Amino acid sequence: MGWLNKIFKGSVNRVSRGHYDGHWHEGNQSEHTRDAYDESDSEDIARAIALSLAEQDPNKGKAIDPDYSLEEDEQLARALQESLNTESPPHQNAPVENVPTESIPAREPHQHVLPSSGFRTCAGCRKPIGHGRFLSCMDEVWHPQCFKCYACNKPISEYEFAMHEDQPYHKSCYKDFFHPKCDVCKNFIPTNKNGLIEYRAHPFWMQKYCPSHEDDGTPRCCSCERMEPTDIKYITLDDGRKLCLECLTSATMDSPECQHLYMDIQEFFEGLNMKVEQQVPLLLVERQALNEALEAEKSGHHLPETRGLCLSEEQIVRTILKRPTIGPGNRIMDMITGPYKLVRRCEVTAILILYGLPRLQTGSILAHEMMHAYLRLKGYRSLSPQVEEGICQVLSHLWLESEIIAGASGNAASSSASSSSSSAAPTSSKKGAKTEFEKKLGAFIKNQIETDSSVEYGDGFRAGIQAVEQYGLRSTLDHMRLTGSFPY
Repeated sequence: MGWLNKIFKGSVNRVSRGHYDGHWHEGNQSEHTRDAYDESDSEDIARAIALSLAEQDPNKGKAIDPDYSLEEDEQLARALQESLNTESPPHQNAPVENVPTESIPAREPHQHVLPSSGFRTCAGCRKPIGHGRFLSCMDEVWHPQCFKCYACNKPISEYEFAMHEDQPYHKSCYKDFFHPKCDVCKNFIPTNKNGLIEYRAHPFWMQKYCPSHEDDGTPRCCSCERMEPTDIKYITLDDGRKLCLECLTSATMDSPECQHLYMDIQEFFEGLNMKVEQQVPLLLVERQALNEALEAEKSGHHLPETRGLCLSEEQIVRTILKRPTIGPGNRIMDMITGPYKLVRRCEVTAILILYGLPRLQTGSILAHEMMHAYLRLKGYRSLSPQVEEGICQVLSHLWLESEIIAGASGNAASSSASSSSSSAAPTSSKKGAKTEFEKKLGAFIKNQIETDSSVEYGDGFRAGIQAVEQYGLRSTLDHMRLTGSFPY
C-alpha cells in the first residue's frame, strides 16, 4: 500500500505605510512631519485645494488667484488624472500613488474616496482616513488600528502578513491555524530545502507526519499500521510488535478466548452451505511458534509476514493458554504457554493464528485459513497459488462484510434489545454492536484485501471476487473443482 506525499506553499504579503497631511505620502517609512516640505509643496497643496473648491462651486472657482497660469492648471489636472488611472496589481499590495480628487469629471472616483472631501475611506471602519498615518495593502487604505488579523482580531503591525480566503492574518496566527502539525511528534511539519512544507500521510487513516519519522524508528501498530504518537504509549507485545490502545480493546490474546470467534466463523461457513464436518483444532500462538510451524510444514504459500497457518503435518506446537497481563512500561507479561501435539486424522491437523490482533483482524485471518481447510478436506487438488489464495481472500472479505453489516444493525437495535431480553448476549457475539473505531478498522482490513498488489493474494482476490459476483460462490467453486481456475 503506497504512502501519500504532500507538498504545499503559501504566500507573503506586504504592508505599505504612509501618512496624509494634505498630500498622500506612501512608502516603507511610517513617520513624516509637515515641516519637512518646502514652499513649493505648500503651493501644490494650495492649488489642489483651490481646484477642488472650484469644482464644487463653479462661481467660486472663478476667484482662483490669476497668477496661476492655464498651462500650470492643465499640468496639474493631467497629473491627477494619471493618478486615478493607476491600479495596484492583484495580491501585490503595492501602495496607492496619489490622492484622487473630484477636479476631473472624466472618471468616477474610487470606492474608498469620499466625493465631498477628496479624503479616502478606511476599508475597515469605512470612515475617512483624514490627517495622520495610514496603511496601504490589499488594494485598500486603512487606519493602522483597523487593519486586523482575522484570527485574533488584533491589529497587524508587521511589515509582512499572510492571506487565506481573502482575509489577512498575522504570520504567527496563520501558522497556528493553517500550518500542518505532525500527528506523531505534534510539532509543526518543517519545510524542506526548497522552503516547501512536505509530509507523509497514511493512505487510509490519513495520519500525517514528518518524513523523518519513517527512518527514526517510530513504531507502527501491528494491526492498523498507524504510527505511535509521542503523547500515547502503545502496548509492546513479547515478540516486539506494537499494539495501539484502540486495537487492544478487542484484541484476542489466548486460545480459549478465540473459540467463540471460531464458532462464529463456522456458523458463517454453514450459512454458505460450506460446513466443515471435521473437528479442526484452532490454536492462538506467538510469532516464534508460528514461524517454527511454518518451517515444519512441507507445502503452502504464505505472505512474507505470516499471521495464520493451515497445517497438514503432525508436530508439537506451543499455544497460549491464558491471557497475559500488561505490566510496567505497557509491556505484555505473564505469558503462559503449553505444548499441543497435532495428530493427523484428516488432511488438516490444525489452524494457527497469531495472537494479539483485534477481533475483526483475527476473524479475517481465521476465515482465510478455514477456507484453506475446506478446500483440502473437500478434495480441491492442483489449485494454483493465485486461485487458492484468491478464493481464501474472497471468503475473508465476505466475512468482514457480514460483520460490518451486522455491527451496523446491532448499533441501531442495541437499546431495544437490551430492554426486551432478560439475558445479555456474550460480548464476542458477531451480532454485537461495533464501535466507530471497529467499523473503521473493518473497512481498513477490507481495503487492504482489495488493494493488495501481490499476484497470489491481490490479483487472485480480484479475479475470485469478480467470478463470485458474476456466477455465484457455488458455481465458482464447482468450476474450480473441475478446471482448477476461476470461471470467466
